[in-house]
Amino acid sequence: MTAFTTRPEIAGTFGVVTSTHWIATAVGMSILERGGNAFDAAAAAGFTLQVVEPHLNGPAGDMPIILYSGRRDTVEVICGQGVAPAGASIAAFQDLGLDLVPGTGLLAAVVPGAFDAWMVMLRDHGTMELADVLAPAISYAENGYPLIANICAAIENVQEVFENDWPSSAALYLANGVPKPGSLFRNPAMAQTYRRVVQESAGAKTREARIEAARDAWYRGFVAEAIDRFCAENAVMDSSGRAHKGLLTGDDLAAWSATSEAPLTYDYRGYTLCKTGPWGQGPVMLQSLALLDGFDLDSLESESPDFVHLIVESQKLAFADREAFYGDPDFVAVPTDVLLSEGYAAERRALIGEQASFELHPGSIPGFGAEPVVRVATGDKAGGSAGSGEPTTANLRWDDDRLADTSLGDTCHLDVIDRWGNMVSATPSGGWLQSSPAIPELGFCLGTRAQMFWLQEGLPASLAPGKRPRTTLSPSFALRDGKPYMAFGTPGGDQQDQWSLHVFLRHAHFGLNLQEAIDAPEFNSLHFPSSFHPRECEPGRLRVESRFPEATLNELRRRGHDLDVAEPWSLGRVTAASRDSGMLKAAANPRFMQGYAAGR
Repeated sequence: MTAFTTRPEIAGTFGVVTSTHWIATAVGMSILERGGNAFDAAAAAGFTLQVVEPHLNGPAGDMPIILYSGRRDTVEVICGQGVAPAGASIAAFQDLGLDLVPGTGLLAAVVPGAFDAWMVMLRDHGTMELADVLAPAISYAENGYPLIANICAAIENVQEVFENDWPSSAALYLANGVPKPGSLFRNPAMAQTYRRVVQESAGAKTREARIEAARDAWYRGFVAEAIDRFCAENAVMDSSGRAHKGLLTGDDLAAWSATSEAPLTYDYRGYTLCKTGPWGQGPVMLQSLALLDGFDLDSLESESPDFVHLIVESQKLAFADREAFYGDPDFVAVPTDVLLSEGYAAERRALIGEQASFELHPGSIPGFGAEPVVRVATGDKAGGSAGSGEPTTANLRWDDDRLADTSLGDTCHLDVIDRWGNMVSATPSGGWLQSSPAIPELGFCLGTRAQMFWLQEGLPASLAPGKRPRTTLSPSFALRDGKPYMAFGTPGGDQQDQWSLHVFLRHAHFGLNLQEAIDAPEFNSLHFPSSFHPRECEPGRLRVESRFPEATLNELRRRGHDLDVAEPWSLGRVTAASRDSGMLKAAANPRFMQGYAAGR
């Protein structure tokens, strides 16, 4: 008997789209229906997500893409993670009396990378005109879209900040008070920004030249000028409790562009997993698989305590290595060959025991890495501030002196496969409405990804001008028996390479279809340092959905895990799409009741 799922696993031969919002999914599918390919559809869906999920991402955010080109028969990573401004040095922050990069405000802004990543993908792999790809986003920004409840909750959470400190954001989001769920919301300034980008690029003679002209408008034209002016002229309140001007300049934007590179890979039981390089946390999944390869997961059950325990303990070791070794490889040598080697994995695997570890235990590789910074959470709610952190796990609101629902948001994710076999996995994020004040003439705010830098010297992820922060954004891609098979990913900050791994393992080992694997009870560890301000960890802490069997929860407690039992459908945000023998499939996360898959 087929297991009940919250949604069907979509199947067809023409094309599939899945994303964290039904409107973006519908937009992507409409592009496929008009003859566009997966790259056109992904870009149109991605720009739409900037409009309809403004609490989760925005035009000035960041984004890595992993794609497969059927024409080139290659898997490629496009890095849309912008770099720190030229003026962003450790000394500059120390001169301001800061020991952490603030989690909100202008100081944490890096070069906006998402726009250029979409442009590079469209130029190199797309077929449609930029004007056609941007048209749905412009329409929704200009004519309005229905607000989901979580957008309203995010606005309410930062209402006081907007009204007292960020008047440009108050003018945009609080013109008539906190908006109501289901009400129509418009952002005419954002619509005009994208319309002007299209207009300024329209005179170029070829599709590719028009895309290049759009890049110029963004990074060397009116968008860069507006960002430069706003950062230079406005001192705004941030999570440090003080007002600061921004360090980002137009010259920083002009000097940067998105890049393409080969993925980092690991072969696992007939699959080849593809991830970003160590400028992101993606290799954590590969290291986790290297550790798990030494255990007989096939003999376990997907909701058993052994399954959860082995994954959590393996990931504690992989994330400890993230803290000790990962950083921008343009600035620091990262020994990925050793980290993914069989010998190193065997040595690390021996540290996994029957009891939960409460230690942050990175490996030792002579000549590489540094001792991680560990800031243990104290439980003091003053440690964070409204708008700081990644929206999935940020403390969004305090009610009656207790933490309200901490899962009111996400980053975004989308996956697309077309009839020609092209595949896209993209994770847009950053520039969410609660990160910094809206720039009035643009209709959006800057991101805060620089909070992932450390202000201590000598760490792989220490701040330096022109350096990429070690981003949490981590799309996933898998080949099976050497053939492109699965594009998948999730929002969730430090949880991304936990939740995505769980879905992959349940699909690969237990035969769960994509929707069954996404619907299954989720869990994640809070053991290692958070990538978001205030950068704290909770040793031994394991969050699990209450849908796990009581016997599993009791056994995990017996093994020493500090269990935090969450609401039944509160963890995990994965979407996934696959291609096998010409059949295309897709599935979406049911939590929050907004993600959707479509296809035929």
